[in-house]
Amino acid sequence: MSDPAASQPKLSRTQGVESAEVTVGEEAVLPLMEETARIDKQAVETGRVRVSTRTETVEQVLRESLRSQTVEVTRVPINRTLSEGEVPPVVHEENGVTVIPVLEEILVVEKRLVLKEEVHVRRSSADEDVEVPVTLRKQRAVVERVSPDGHASEQIDPLSAQETTP
Repeated sequence: MSDPAASQPKLSRTQGVESAEVTVGEEAVLPLMEETARIDKQAVETGRVRVSTRTETVEQVLRESLRSQTVEVTRVPINRTLSEGEVPPVVHEENGVTVIPVLEEILVVEKRLVLKEEVHVRRSSADEDVEVPVTLRKQRAVVERVSPDGHASEQIDPLSAQETTP
């Protein structure tokens, strides 16, 4: 019979390293351990931002040319009877004047086509320069940092992209 203490491996520890002395034919079980690390994130409010808009008005004078057209209508009596088979006149232009024939059928013993009148339309145009004062509005965004206790600590002017402390 062998000594039970002699069959157990002899453990020794040196500077955090565990080792065992095992004789031939014996088995030794060494526990292996490993540490792991875990990182958690947590949102922490360090301040707030307040954004508002301000509307500014700018007076400007706009200039533009406006064109208007007028029409002068003159009725020219013709009272000419068209001969049988004559082609009725159509709308046409003469020297920048639009001529619109007005036809009328009248009842006589016989039916005749009579050119009653012509309507002459003359166009003219005029240019006029106008100036109209207008009010234009423009908005700016104002951003202020607000601390957790509710006090505005900084103002950011987005136009200059610089932070200023009031």
